[in-house]
Amino acid sequence: MHEKISNHMTTTTIIIFINVNDAPLGPTPLPSLHFKNLTVLHYPQINVSLHTLKLDVLYFGALCSLTSHPFTMFSTAVPIFTLLSLSLLLAPVQGWRPWPASSNITAYALGDSKKYEGSSEFVKLRYHMGPVMSTNITVHTIWYGTWSPSQKKIIREFINSISATSSPHPSVSGWWRTVQLYTDQTGANISRTVKLGEEKNDRFYSHGKSLTRLSIQSVIRSAITASTRPLPINPRSGLYLLLTSHDVYVQDFCTSVCGFHYFTFPSLVGYTLPYAWVGNSAKLCPGYCAYPFALPAMFVPPSPSPNNRKPFKSPNGDVGVDGMISVIAHEMAELATNPLANAWYAGQDPSFPVEIADLCEGIYGTGGGGSYTGQVLDARDGATYNMNGIRRKFLVQWVWSHVLNYCTGPNALDHSSSLNH
Repeated sequence: MHEKISNHMTTTTIIIFINVNDAPLGPTPLPSLHFKNLTVLHYPQINVSLHTLKLDVLYFGALCSLTSHPFTMFSTAVPIFTLLSLSLLLAPVQGWRPWPASSNITAYALGDSKKYEGSSEFVKLRYHMGPVMSTNITVHTIWYGTWSPSQKKIIREFINSISATSSPHPSVSGWWRTVQLYTDQTGANISRTVKLGEEKNDRFYSHGKSLTRLSIQSVIRSAITASTRPLPINPRSGLYLLLTSHDVYVQDFCTSVCGFHYFTFPSLVGYTLPYAWVGNSAKLCPGYCAYPFALPAMFVPPSPSPNNRKPFKSPNGDVGVDGMISVIAHEMAELATNPLANAWYAGQDPSFPVEIADLCEGIYGTGGGGSYTGQVLDARDGATYNMNGIRRKFLVQWVWSHVLNYCTGPNALDHSSSLNH
């Protein structure tokens, strides 16, 4: 998003970069960069894409020079009188993970209100007349690589918890209720029922331990065309979830994404199937993709200090898998509301959509934003969570409500979010 602001004395260019990635690697925590007559702002609820920032800095490099304080978090060079232009810089459909920004600007982003987490007059989420997943959703999981029974159980129970209305408040099903509010052009809501379908194990890494975005579709093709127990082909209500184990690298994993979603190409797979990929970051980059259950190395000083940041204790005793849960939730919510990239999203280009989970990156509770997850819950064993599922607890990011026009979740303290109860 670019803004140009001027008055009678001086012209200052302010560039605001919004990373709308579906699941950015908890982006490299960049402070705001300041130049003569050019300011790059980093809002704590808006993650900054490193490659986008570099490109734009190069582009404007001829127009400005660094000041002596290049890493000042925020400043206003001149009084603001006229807003001349505003546009979005969008990124491909990919997954995100919350990375903490510097905590000293959290208050700036939140203002005086703790009610409207993520709300913005600039958010123009629109329906583009495409289909949503309004019939009972069946999740077909592909376990690629080495997975333990306990890891599979955590993920299965999260998916089953989406429709488990008997779970105590705040619940995973309460979180899904916000997703259910979205409709198609006939007025049909997204399905309340999400169930596990048939699964496929690929424990021998049939396509290797390094996958590209296209080879991920090849893995799905292998799963639906296998000679023994192939996955069923269900373009209308099937959701194909490819999960890669801790020793598998996927293109852009740990550098810009932790997961992404799209649909398969008939030329590669034979069918158009909504799918998502999420990786286990336990060995490769837990500080990026399993935050806040692990911290980036730069957040852990070499010597112990009372002020050192500490990671949260994961609710199910597996940092990698507990970190995956929120990414899986993120992708499922967006697949349900935008399965073919032509339904619910913000922005003009369906190839670069800002979707309902993108808008709430890093927000897990009331007051969330920046380095602060929001008000979450502590279990008796000291683990951190924000919603209950079947026999388990989970930490899951919030999603955007087009009814309330802000991010919400079942653990919201504001009474107006009772629709999630």
